[in-house]
Amino acid sequence: MDHATFVGRTETTEDRLDPRLVIGLAATLDLPMPKGDIPPLWHWMLFQDWRRPEGIGPDGHPKRGGFLPPVHDLPRRMWAGGRLEFGPNALRAEDRVSRRSTILSVKEKTGGSGRLVFVTVAHEIEGPRGPVLREEHDIVYRGGEGAAVKAAPAAPDFGATTTRSLLPDALMLFRYSALTGNGHRIHYDFPYVTGEEGYPGLVVHGPLQATLMAQAILDAARGKRLLRFAFRGARPAFAGNRLDVLARIEGEAAKAETRDASGATCMAAEAVLG
Repeated sequence: MDHATFVGRTETTEDRLDPRLVIGLAATLDLPMPKGDIPPLWHWMLFQDWRRPEGIGPDGHPKRGGFLPPVHDLPRRMWAGGRLEFGPNALRAEDRVSRRSTILSVKEKTGGSGRLVFVTVAHEIEGPRGPVLREEHDIVYRGGEGAAVKAAPAAPDFGATTTRSLLPDALMLFRYSALTGNGHRIHYDFPYVTGEEGYPGLVVHGPLQATLMAQAILDAARGKRLLRFAFRGARPAFAGNRLDVLARIEGEAAKAETRDASGATCMAAEAVLG
């Protein structure tokens, strides 16, 4: 199949921001319940894709096909990163929200683990008060060959303005999966993630790490808001291991990273503040 024929495909979905989701994510992240606007990146709890059992693939994702290109020959699918531009309006509990999604590109590359297919999808989200954000979401498909995770050296000193250390555990990952409707088994099924995908433990969600980095930036830049935020994965982080969330403010810009107990960078982010 020529996956490039999917470029330009669009779909529109609608949802409602149930207050129970907001309560649940605040509890999961050990944060106070937000009053009014929800924090950035909490919109990932919306537009969940629930399927009946026959519509679920062996990895817990919906079976290939539908809106996204199927890429049947590459069994592993991951969230590689993304870029967001925030509009003047935020979301609040009970808001009715719409999302228009467009496939921007489908590109094939070759990496250390073999052939890769990258799909970039743009999402434009609007709430009752107008446009909320525009997001570009990068998805990577890869084969099952090669090491699932490779050793990495400790990263250099970050010069962090603020640091938060936490221990993501199976409960935190399970709750985040439930709140976002993410059935990917690498986040909650230990026999699957170790036996089928070759990881040493449950994998901490990329979006969860991005949410922690965005919050760390805002904690370090009191009174500011995010105008733009970009993040990319470098290597997996695993449950049961310390995760450090580092943020550094540089005037109207900011950088953030998550690092594992060895000091290796798991995810990196850059932001523009206003």
